[in-house]
Amino acid sequence: MADKMGKTNGKSQSLLNGAFVLVVATVLVKVIGALFKIPLSMLIGEVGRGYFNTAYEIYTPLYSISMAGLPVAVSRMVAKERSLGHFRDVRLTRKVAVRLFLLTGAIGTLLMFAIAYPYTKFVVGYTENIWCVLAIAPSIFFCCCMSTYRGYYEGLQNMMPTAISQVIEALSKLVLGLGITYVFLQSQLKRFEEGKAVFGKIFTNKNEALAAIYPYAAATAVMGVTIGTVLGFIFLSIRHKAVGDGITKSDLMNSPKPENSKVIAKSLVMTALPVAASSLILNVTNLIDASTIQNRLAFAMTKAPEIIKGQYGTQLTASGILDSQIVKYLYGVYGEVLDFKNLVPTITMTLGISAIPIISAAWARRDSREIKTTIESVIRVTMFIALPVGFGLAAVSYNLLNTFYSDASATIGAPILTLYGFSIFLFAVSSPITNMLQALGRTDIPLKSLCVGAIVKIILNYILIGNPKINIDGAPVGSIACYVIVVGINLYSIIKITDVRINFGSVFVKPFICSGISSAIAFVTVKVFSRILGGVGNPEAMINGNSISLAIAVVMAVVGYVIPLLFLKGISKDDLEMIPKGEKIAKKLEKYGFLG
Repeated sequence: MADKMGKTNGKSQSLLNGAFVLVVATVLVKVIGALFKIPLSMLIGEVGRGYFNTAYEIYTPLYSISMAGLPVAVSRMVAKERSLGHFRDVRLTRKVAVRLFLLTGAIGTLLMFAIAYPYTKFVVGYTENIWCVLAIAPSIFFCCCMSTYRGYYEGLQNMMPTAISQVIEALSKLVLGLGITYVFLQSQLKRFEEGKAVFGKIFTNKNEALAAIYPYAAATAVMGVTIGTVLGFIFLSIRHKAVGDGITKSDLMNSPKPENSKVIAKSLVMTALPVAASSLILNVTNLIDASTIQNRLAFAMTKAPEIIKGQYGTQLTASGILDSQIVKYLYGVYGEVLDFKNLVPTITMTLGISAIPIISAAWARRDSREIKTTIESVIRVTMFIALPVGFGLAAVSYNLLNTFYSDASATIGAPILTLYGFSIFLFAVSSPITNMLQALGRTDIPLKSLCVGAIVKIILNYILIGNPKINIDGAPVGSIACYVIVVGINLYSIIKITDVRINFGSVFVKPFICSGISSAIAFVTVKVFSRILGGVGNPEAMINGNSISLAIAVVMAVVGYVIPLLFLKGISKDDLEMIPKGEKIAKKLEKYGFLG
């Protein structure tokens, strides 16, 4: 079978072959996520997205432990034992992990239930958020259950089970989350139109009725996330029973006697704790945003409401936003921007995940050459993806947001997305570098760098967002400063530890130049065609002059990136040969002298 032990035609999945599987799955998940979040914003508006985002921000740190931290620990141990031929230890590691992660999941879910009220009351300042937090709490348990299987198969260099379970999660969220939300919202609006009480109160104004409905509508959308984790776990458990892991009886008979389960449990815990701590701190930045942004926006509104209303008056009026909803509205717009900002880091994160078992195994064998090759490839490919996409997002920020959301939210969100676009490469390379340090056993370094970065982020959020003249525009500044620190420290550390000599010309300079050319072409193209096609179609429809101009700009940007990259010989033969069908592509490009 093709995916047994991560083998295809007798060969283990290489770094980029394994990453390719996860990248395809991640792109599918992101497309499905867009199909979820864009209509979700249409259903519950930016205010409802504000409630949804608040629950997601507290959920993300716990999710990161169960889906990024714990699988990394399992993957490292499994990869190490497998490379040494200790297949009995491989099997025993999974069994021990199941027991540990069941306990972790149960504690995580109970913790979410316990902190739901104090978090929404004292940290965020809006108790209406509690329903979203309660709805998402059970997913922590099922995420931990899934992490056992995902980490196990990733350690065996088989990324397919993880990829399929991710798609199942996303599809469930799309179909069930949107479906339940739509039915619920329509039922409550019908009660309003019939003059009946909506959550115990009769409203005469639709905007006031919607304000009462949104917290619960957002919670129904969150339920789709929870159901998705349940179905993802069911798939992985059934698949494991039906297909197994590819370890043969001969493998087990020829492997030495396994360690005591208590020794493995201790080793797993000692490996998981610092990894989980790093993942937690990494995602605590989201939790910092959830609390500090809304609190400081509320402070700014209290201090000088006339400044914020004057700045966003047209947009607030067009969206029918009540004064009491302005903070949630601005935070909801920020969440819409993050939908695009998080696209690239989510994809490049898969490179780090794929690198973990390879680097862990190479580190156990003291194979310095493979370690260096893997690290250089991960960073180079990350830059090839992140720089052009990030610069492109900055170039077409307004048109992109206006295509999927309202003109009002696009006007507010475009400057934020532009700033994030030019710095996306920092966010994109952060996770892979962190994963590679974890694979080398240096989990302490990401933890320390993230602590420093998080402190800087809190300070900047407090100062900038609390300034009424800056308000929500200050949110990306703290995040960018945080990741400048994190990436700087981690990159320096990984170079020092492994003695890798990164070719900055091919890794950074060439993609940077090509991305600059590409984004300039996109900017000019979208401006020119927006003027020419501005009156085409219904402005409220998905396909109109703006979206057509955006599509043309994207095509031109891709051409404007690839051609200069080929002429500058920015692509290496080694990178191409590690992706599916890459050898054929490499031969053709080499024939015409386009390879570096």
